[in-house]
Amino acid sequence: MQGEGFFLRHNMQVLQQLFSPSVLHTLDLIGIFVFAISGALLAVRKNFDVFGIAVLAEITALGGGLFRDLIIGAVPPAAFTDLGYFVTPLLATVLVFFLHPHVERIQVAVNVFDAAGLGLFCVVGTTKAYDYGLGLTASACLGLATAVGGGVLRDVLANEVPSLLRWDRDLYAVPAIVGAAMVALCLRFDVLNPVTSTTAAVTAFVLRLLAMRLHWRAPRAWHRRSTVSEE
Repeated sequence: MQGEGFFLRHNMQVLQQLFSPSVLHTLDLIGIFVFAISGALLAVRKNFDVFGIAVLAEITALGGGLFRDLIIGAVPPAAFTDLGYFVTPLLATVLVFFLHPHVERIQVAVNVFDAAGLGLFCVVGTTKAYDYGLGLTASACLGLATAVGGGVLRDVLANEVPSLLRWDRDLYAVPAIVGAAMVALCLRFDVLNPVTSTTAAVTAFVLRLLAMRLHWRAPRAWHRRSTVSEE
């Protein structure tokens, strides 16, 4: 048990070498801001009022991290102990509320930053879950949940089928799964370091960009014969 505890502390020290606390906090806020914009934009398209826009922005930005922290027992969650985590989605709400036509025009740039946040959060989420004692598979699953959980909650609240479940959407969860799995394998073989962590995050990021560029989609059921038209 003592050796295992040392191993966990060692891996967190590696993560801190890759991202100093201040850098990690800044990256977190950037990812939260971009995720919040995607939630706020959907709220505008759904004709929500300003309160609805704020709620959807907060849920999209913080939902995945809240779910992870509650599962692993990291309470109170970071979103409730750091005011910046709560205020950042509100800033995104104000921006979208007044400037949503302009934000819509830079949607490509928003998607690029969203992909970067996806790569970062799947790596950090997996490592944090493992540090709290979860196994490799469970840690990778929570890394995935950290990256995509907010988007799922966003779609559910907006009364839409979650994007990662729809065949007509470019791959989103798969890049996060790949990134989280790479981190889990690095933890398994004790090779998690700045290079391998960055490689996992960049791999998820690039896969998401390629999916958007080339419109990669997951296959549907084999020999599917349904005549029902999709929305």
